[in-house]
Amino acid sequence: QVQLVESGGGLVQAGGSLRLSCAASGRTFSSYNMGWFRQAPGKEFDFVSAIRWSGGSTYYADSVKGRFTISRDNAKNTVYLQMNSLKPEDTAVYYCAANPTGIMTTNRNMFRYWGQGTQVTVSS
Repeated sequence: QVQLVESGGGLVQAGGSLRLSCAASGRTFSSYNMGWFRQAPGKEFDFVSAIRWSGGSTYYADSVKGRFTISRDNAKNTVYLQMNSLKPEDTAVYYCAANPTGIMTTNRNMFRYWGQGTQVTVSS
């Protein structure tokens, strides 16, 4: 069992930056692939980024590639999402998720544990 708590969301102007953090409980965090997803009002639940348990491989949605960076610190049981050059279309609730399958994937159904979400609002 893993519990995830996101933080770092907020209101920022277009072009600004935010860093989201996701703190995990449990000793198995370092063996899980981790991901970030987001959902804007009235829109689908979208994949944002994922990172392998070792940190050695990362995936990004095309919409955030080159602007967002995912990273993790297994010693701190934390995964991060650095978001730069933010756009109004990045406005959404951002969710951290843990994938215990060992398979790197963008498929939300492979992520078993989810945080409660943190709101990111980008003003134009």
